[in-house]
Amino acid sequence: MSAQSSPSRPLVVGIAGGTGSGKTTVAHKLAASMPGRCVTIEHDAYYLDQGHLPLEERARINYDHPASLESHLLVEHLRQLRAGRAVDIPIYDFATHCRRADLRHIEPARVIIVEGILVFTEILLRDQMDIKIFVDTDSDIRLIRRIRRDLEQRGRSFQSIRDQYYATVRPMHIEYVEPTKRWADLIVPEGGDNKVALDVLLGQLGRVAFGRD
Repeated sequence: MSAQSSPSRPLVVGIAGGTGSGKTTVAHKLAASMPGRCVTIEHDAYYLDQGHLPLEERARINYDHPASLESHLLVEHLRQLRAGRAVDIPIYDFATHCRRADLRHIEPARVIIVEGILVFTEILLRDQMDIKIFVDTDSDIRLIRRIRRDLEQRGRSFQSIRDQYYATVRPMHIEYVEPTKRWADLIVPEGGDNKVALDVLLGQLGRVAFGRD
C-alpha cells in the first residue's frame, strides 16, 4: 500500500468489491473519521442516462458491465479535484434509470474516496488512485445485503432483483469484479465489520488528512 501524495495534492483512495460487500460502509466510516478533510464519490453516480429508452427497456440493460458507466467523466472529475478545482457530479435515480436535473457540488479535499464495484476495471481510472482497496465478502452475505438494499432503498421487486442477479450481477462479478483483486494494494475481508483493517487504513489516511504524513 503506497500513499504517494504530496502535501499540495489530494490522496485518492479507490474502494472496490462485489455488490453488497460493504465497500460503501468502509468508505463512509473512513470519511466520518476525517470530517472536513475527506469527500466520497460513488461510481454509481456516473451511470449513463437511459431516459431516451422506454422504461421496460431501461430495466433490461446490463448495469453490471463497465460500458454502463461514464467512467471517463469520473476520471476527468478526479483530475480536476486533484488540481484543486471543484466539480459538479451527476445524481442518478435508480428507480427511473435516469440522471436527475440537479448536480452534486464537490469541493477538493485532502482525501478523496471513490467507491464502486467496477472502479478498478478501467486503467485510466486506476491511474488516478494512490491506494486501492478491495472489500472481499462471501457471496451469500453479499446477495442478502443486495436484496435488502434494493427492496428498501431502490423500490425494486424481489422478482426483478432475482432475475437481474442471475442474468447480469453474478456473471459480471465473475468476469469483471472478482479479477480486479489483482490491482488491490489491500484486501479487506468482511468490509465495515473489520475493525482492525479500518484502524490500519485510518492510521495511513489520517497522516495525510491531518498533515501528519
